[in-house]
Amino acid sequence: MMTDNLEPLFKLDKYQREAKHQSVFYQQDILSVNQFTKDDMDYLFHRTDEMLAMCRRWGTADLLKDYTLACVFYEPSTRTSSSFISAMVRLGGKVIPITEGIQYSSVSKGESLIDSMLTLEQYCDVIVLRHPEIGSSATAAKYAKVPIINAGDGAGEHPTQALLDLYTIKSELGTLDGLKVAMIGDLRNGRTVHSLTRLLSQYDVSLRFVSPDTLRLPLDLMNDLIDKGVKVRETNKVADVIENADVLYVTRIQKERFSDLAQYEEVKNYFEITPELMEQAKQKMVVMHPLPRIGEIHYKVDRDPRAAYFRQVQNGLYIRMALLAAVLGQA
Repeated sequence: MMTDNLEPLFKLDKYQREAKHQSVFYQQDILSVNQFTKDDMDYLFHRTDEMLAMCRRWGTADLLKDYTLACVFYEPSTRTSSSFISAMVRLGGKVIPITEGIQYSSVSKGESLIDSMLTLEQYCDVIVLRHPEIGSSATAAKYAKVPIINAGDGAGEHPTQALLDLYTIKSELGTLDGLKVAMIGDLRNGRTVHSLTRLLSQYDVSLRFVSPDTLRLPLDLMNDLIDKGVKVRETNKVADVIENADVLYVTRIQKERFSDLAQYEEVKNYFEITPELMEQAKQKMVVMHPLPRIGEIHYKVDRDPRAAYFRQVQNGLYIRMALLAAVLGQA
């Protein structure tokens, strides 16, 4: 972890920082993992290391004291909304939180997404948006003058979650190359799986997809992986992958994505990671989950040192601090 130059970075005034630290992310929308190269991720992970060190050393900084974030969530969220708000506050910025009652805003009167964004940009420097429709963040970015950060667009993508997931894997295992990563659960609707899979495809990894037949990875994404030469395998049994996996990335079956609840009832308890199952896993590996969990990981597994999902949550704070600072030209 690089800490030698922390103090100069966090104590420069706004205009000095803007002249010295303007990354490729400056004033850029963050909409899809497809916009990130390996070099981009290396840069961002280095900045994330600095944010982690800063939090441990000082707790807060004034890096974004002159900036305001609008946090706009049309769908429920605990971790993503809270970590973005915490990230902005820890960097000295201000927040307009629209996360616990979008129904009480002018959306309830029929206001369009575009008009909401054009209104909010009058008050802030960056907008974090979660919306149930695929492509909604791209639509918002087309019209808004301030940067839009996609915090999840339906079953589409969740780029900042994928970045914190990738950072967690690297932090826990020391590398991203040569790993066997098993994705488990709702792979059809899981935007976290879609985004992380695309990022992992830039590295030398083997991917295992474990799901009920009705919730398999979308065919277009599977074909993209095959075209890139990524080693892939599909199964419907965790037992087929548990012994060799370096990463178990577990996801919940997403009830809200089902139009037929009878289909959900058929698959809702399809998987459970238990202490007994973990006895078959390697000693050096990690279990991850984007959360919330609904029963797919037994609570007793939390005591296993290989259970990394709450460390994963903490990493979300540092990644989002780094990303906000970079987008606003302060990292």
